[in-house]
Amino acid sequence: MNTKNLGYKIAIGVLGLLIIIMGWVLIKQSRQSREIIEERKLEIAEEKEIITQQLDSLLLEHNKIKEHFGVMNNELHLKDSIINAKANEIKTLLSVKSELKLVKQKFAQLQQITKGYEKEIDSLHKVNTNLMTENTKIKLDYSIEQKKNLSLQQDKEQLTEKLSDAAVLRAYKITAETFNQRGLDKIRATNKANRTNVIKVCFTVGENQLVKKGYTRFFVRIAKPDNSILTKSNDYVFQFLGQDLQFSCMQTLNYEGDAVDVCTEYRLADVAEPLPKGLYHVNIFTEEREIGQTLFDLK
Repeated sequence: MNTKNLGYKIAIGVLGLLIIIMGWVLIKQSRQSREIIEERKLEIAEEKEIITQQLDSLLLEHNKIKEHFGVMNNELHLKDSIINAKANEIKTLLSVKSELKLVKQKFAQLQQITKGYEKEIDSLHKVNTNLMTENTKIKLDYSIEQKKNLSLQQDKEQLTEKLSDAAVLRAYKITAETFNQRGLDKIRATNKANRTNVIKVCFTVGENQLVKKGYTRFFVRIAKPDNSILTKSNDYVFQFLGQDLQFSCMQTLNYEGDAVDVCTEYRLADVAEPLPKGLYHVNIFTEEREIGQTLFDLK
């Protein structure tokens, strides 16, 4: 009987020892797992920080490229919007508990898009540079071609067509300001429809040495919210592409090919009804083409 009890005690002791050993092993494994998890969290945080720095650097370089090259075409504007949208998406993913793999995929896509953007804007810059060089050469060649005989007429017509495409006036820095004037000296800026009686439109005509020099008329059409044109008289019309267009005000300029600032005003008659509230469209024309537009709002 004592032998049996001794066997039981030994078995229980061994079993207890095994339980202690297994418990110690489980505790050690749990601690190691926590350490691995914490280490992985730190690694993920570090990787996210690296991606954040790379993203900031990429956007900084992208903005420098835009500032350096200036005006973009519609396709580049669209791609620029896509780049900014994807950058904001990545920033959002970095700020939440998202999969690092997904963040890396999004960032890799953004890098590919920006590379394509850089190539395209560089190509556009080269094309514009080549066009400027070509326009200068075309002008020189054209003057030489005029001295040649009629057998070269076809070549001369092709050059003339290229010159026509380049010899286009354009307006920029367009502003439309509204004022309230009472008497000769009392004039104040206002955006109130019922107070506005003067609309001043200013713009810069760009430099273009290829345009025919001489007196040029610039017509300003101011459309009310209902699309009707503000005009002082039914006689305020000009010919444009074979049709009569009403205009609000006009300025004549002796254009010599250099950039020049132009301003003109539309004034309401004292007996005129107040202007309606809403969005007004301003379009600027020469007798050949529309050269610019802007908007203003009256409250």
